[in-house]
Amino acid sequence: MRKQEMRSGGEANQIHGASSPAEQVKALVDLLAGKGSQLDQNLPAPDRTPDSPQVPHSNDSRIQRHREALLSRTGSGQGLGGSSHRLASLLLVDGLTDLQLREHDFTQVEAMRGGWRPARTIPLDRLFLPLSRVSIPPRISITVGVAGMGKTTLVRRFVHLWARGQVGKDFSLVLPLTFRDLNTHEKLSADRLVCSAFPTVGEAGLAAMAPARVLLVLDGLDECKTPLDFSNTMACTDPKKDIQVDHLITNIIRGNLFPDVSVWITSRPSAAGQIPGGLIDRMTEIRGFTREEIQACLEQTFPEDQTLLGQVLSQVQTDRALYVMCTVPAFCKLTGVALGHVYRSRLALHNVGLGPPQTLCELYSWYFRMALGGEGQEKGKGNPRIEQVAHSARKVVGTLGRLAFHGLLKKKYVFYEQDMKAFGVDLTLLQGTLCGCFLQREETLTSSVAYCFNHLSLQEFVAATYYYSASKRAIFDLFTESGMSWPRLGFLAHFRSAAQRAMQAEDGRLDVFLRFLAGLLSPRVNALLASSLLLAQGEHQAYHAQVAELLQGCLHPNTAVCARSVNILHCLHELQHTELARSVEEALQNGALAKLTGPKHWAALAYLLQVSDTCSREINLSLCLGQGVFQSLLPQLFYCQSLRLDNNQFQDPMMELLGSVLSGKDCRIQKISLAENHISNKGAKALARSLLVNRSLTALDLRSNAIGPQGAKALADALRINRRLASLSLQSNGIRDDGAKFMAEALASNQTLCVLHLQKNSIGLMGAQRLADALKQNRTLKELMLSSNSIGDGGGKTLAEALKMNQVLQSLDLQSNSISDTGVAALMGALCTNQTLLSLNLRENSISLEGAQTLARMLRMNSTLQHLDLAANLLHDEGAQAIAVAVGENHAVTSLHLQWNFIQAGAARALGQALQLNGSLRSLDLQENDIGDEGASAVATALKPPDGLHWHPRGPSTGGGPGCEQDIGDT
Repeated sequence: MRKQEMRSGGEANQIHGASSPAEQVKALVDLLAGKGSQLDQNLPAPDRTPDSPQVPHSNDSRIQRHREALLSRTGSGQGLGGSSHRLASLLLVDGLTDLQLREHDFTQVEAMRGGWRPARTIPLDRLFLPLSRVSIPPRISITVGVAGMGKTTLVRRFVHLWARGQVGKDFSLVLPLTFRDLNTHEKLSADRLVCSAFPTVGEAGLAAMAPARVLLVLDGLDECKTPLDFSNTMACTDPKKDIQVDHLITNIIRGNLFPDVSVWITSRPSAAGQIPGGLIDRMTEIRGFTREEIQACLEQTFPEDQTLLGQVLSQVQTDRALYVMCTVPAFCKLTGVALGHVYRSRLALHNVGLGPPQTLCELYSWYFRMALGGEGQEKGKGNPRIEQVAHSARKVVGTLGRLAFHGLLKKKYVFYEQDMKAFGVDLTLLQGTLCGCFLQREETLTSSVAYCFNHLSLQEFVAATYYYSASKRAIFDLFTESGMSWPRLGFLAHFRSAAQRAMQAEDGRLDVFLRFLAGLLSPRVNALLASSLLLAQGEHQAYHAQVAELLQGCLHPNTAVCARSVNILHCLHELQHTELARSVEEALQNGALAKLTGPKHWAALAYLLQVSDTCSREINLSLCLGQGVFQSLLPQLFYCQSLRLDNNQFQDPMMELLGSVLSGKDCRIQKISLAENHISNKGAKALARSLLVNRSLTALDLRSNAIGPQGAKALADALRINRRLASLSLQSNGIRDDGAKFMAEALASNQTLCVLHLQKNSIGLMGAQRLADALKQNRTLKELMLSSNSIGDGGGKTLAEALKMNQVLQSLDLQSNSISDTGVAALMGALCTNQTLLSLNLRENSISLEGAQTLARMLRMNSTLQHLDLAANLLHDEGAQAIAVAVGENHAVTSLHLQWNFIQAGAARALGQALQLNGSLRSLDLQENDIGDEGASAVATALKPPDGLHWHPRGPSTGGGPGCEQDIGDT
């Protein structure tokens, strides 16, 4: 963020009387605040009521009138989110993500699955205050939110609360403007911007100055008629000079004009990307509805009809895609109205073909039916009066559709009376109920009237209906503004043109338009709108199959599966042509994904990653991805929480690409497995670089690769900074002692890693010593796996010393590490005092009678160890008997493994006696021993039905029958 300069009041007074632009702005504030006016000090304080504005710092009558004017503009405060806590605080974010910069608002919401980025919140009353004692207030603040999220409602709420003296008390003046107001001017000066919009300011305020704060609010940057161009705009510091409005805004943001005025801009994310990040001091984001807020919104829509409310709520909650979109407040309200009409309609309930909506286009078609009075049109088809009304409605929708379509092409979302006239919209009809369902009307400060569609998606749907109708009779390309192009005859030619344009639009602004256009060809939508006289009955049948084939033809090979490709699958869903997506989903379930190699299959997979809860939670892409396919799928891997990419023969270049995904701000991958690939230290370094900035990954599995000591060093360096990764597996990577040393150094400072797997890495005594030293300091690691290394007795001793100090580690795996009785004695001595270790694996070592005796002493004293694995050692009968006696006194161990230990009937009898005393043991494994029938009987006799002990006596002399491993306690 750009650094700002601090100016004291003394420095401001030293330049009193100068004529710079900054001084003139301060002088205006000085007049408004009444600084230096002796008359105002003698005025009596106004009587204050709870609803009257409170002026904490000034009694100036102009400020008072300004506050009252703002209160009258914002109303009583009802409908400004006063009953909701959603707008009481915003998400504090550190910039826009690639998804927000590049994609359509619908795509953003769908990709985030109705959630929002993890971020700290900032209360509305602290929105423009410093974040800490050493920081300064922001000058340029931007609040972003997708269309319909409530940005204008937020601004009006803030202005209303400021006018009542409840927030922003450090601002002596708040000047709210919308880009709908600014669009009515071609050229404007900074002075006229303020004076023409707020007549109470007057002209005399440029003579004096005062160090008071002013907030300029610019609402709706995405509605600005001319894009901001910070590269080619000339600097202007003269507040009296008339310049183009976009140049004026650019110079205000740069600080060339009003440098001491705070500026608050609201915008959709894509439009906010016009402003260079270096000029933004604070960025916030409005979060969407929670589940409870969706329910509250629908309850307000149906306050008295609980039955209808229940039906609508059930539909929203069971349709995952619909629920996700309902996190946008404006869409939620539109959905409530449309579904209410669905369930009120007897036709919907009794006609099999017109049930509740299954696609987005169906939902908007029901809304259309409601707006056009679709009820009873079938009955009154022969009535001249009804047919006249229907014809008039169709004409209005047609002209509005043409307006909506050309607005989309020009990225224009606000229309004025001259626009309406240019597209043949009858202004006299705009006051009717029909237009009220589609348009919002608002008077600007210059007394002109601005219109916009109730929601961006409504403009896109109306535009699609116009294009659908016009394309059947148009000769030239409808996308060509001049009307001249190569001839295009027939609906399919025009549909192909629309699909091509949508695929070429990098910002995705035609994505939802194309979805609606495809949806108009579905049988259910045709049945809905044919009765409303918008479509001809059954005409979809002529185009349905051809359009489906045309859409699939847009999925070209050897290209990345971008958001445009995924949108094609959304179009097929709207068309109710779901065979492609279903085939890929079935292949995923059956593990046959490798057989599907076409680009359309990978696009369908990317689509499933977005819309399927199952795929987004965890997807297994092992043994099925080549380099080209992986490359093409990369953009869509952001949204999967758990990703398995094992056995794909990935090499280091693939890790560079994967690292770029993990480095993205909008990456949501939490777990990733890359086991059994061909990743070396270069690939590990690429992944390590991504861990420096990644904020989502909690588990990384790199087992059975070849990262070596240098790869381990890179990952260890990243762990010193990363505060998110909780589990790391480096099994079978040849990191050796040097790699273990690097990981130990990271463990000494890392505060998040809980699980570390280092099996089969040729780690010896030195590596074990370094890890033991780290365990003495570490306070988070709970599981350490060192099996199949060669730490020996020396390593066991060093780890034992660490266990005396460490009070966090819960699981330690030392299987197959050449540990004999000496090392075991040290470990058991430590466990006599350690109170946190729950699981110890000493399988496949060299523990004999002496070691068994030290194990027995530990079991008598330790009260926390629950799982003990001693399989494949050299305990023999005498050592097992010593352990058995201790088990009789122990009341903590629940699982004991003693298989492959040369145990005979004597030890089995001792274990049977111990089980009569022990009440905690639930699993006992004696497989591959020689306990015989006598030993098995002794253990079985000790079992009681309520105990539910699982034991496994299979061995050379027990017969190994089918019942040997059952729960004998339940038999």
